[in-house]
Amino acid sequence: MSHLEILEKWMPLLLQGFLLDVVISMMAMLLGTLTGVGLGVGQLSNNAFLKRTSILLTQFFRNAPWLVLLFFCILLLPYQVFVGNHALPFPAWLKGIIGLALPVMGNVSEVVRGGIQSIPSAQWEAAQGLALSRSQTLRIVILPQAVKRMLPPWMNAYAVLMMATPLVSIVGVEDSVMVARSVLAAERDPGLLMPVYGFLLALFFIYCAPIARLTRKLEARFSPQ
Repeated sequence: MSHLEILEKWMPLLLQGFLLDVVISMMAMLLGTLTGVGLGVGQLSNNAFLKRTSILLTQFFRNAPWLVLLFFCILLLPYQVFVGNHALPFPAWLKGIIGLALPVMGNVSEVVRGGIQSIPSAQWEAAQGLALSRSQTLRIVILPQAVKRMLPPWMNAYAVLMMATPLVSIVGVEDSVMVARSVLAAERDPGLLMPVYGFLLALFFIYCAPIARLTRKLEARFSPQ
């Protein structure tokens, strides 16, 4: 059996592993975005404690190694949680999502802070003239304008996250890289190394390249003139 035929045999399983990578990246991006927006707004708060805490958390998780954060979550989080008298498993893939969401949170926080600060101060002054509170100004006037400028770096952050998602294989998640290792172990053919990992490389390129292309278009469209 040729390498191409072997690869075709294992292709459904490899695609299933890649789909898990996509799901994990989307869930981590969602969680990281929700928490990162709060941190980003907190960095601009008038409350000194909230501002300093938000800045500290943002810089810590932005600059922490992703793999270290993953191991931290795997080792720190429990293997099961108790709800009443019932023990529910806490799977490795969920820990992986949390571990990847932490650095995403830090990066999204900076995206939000930068997007808000890119809006001219005249917008704040005009809102004050309309007797809007700071929170109303942020919600009604500033954020709707800032979202367009936040979108390209947010998409770039997602592309980086997607390319980093295979790190979860190191902590035991059955993603595309883990499946690829299992395929190579089952076939015991060193010649399959390049075809199998080349196929994964092609999948990631096909998925991430359009995101990068769209990001460049949005940057050109929404960048401040």
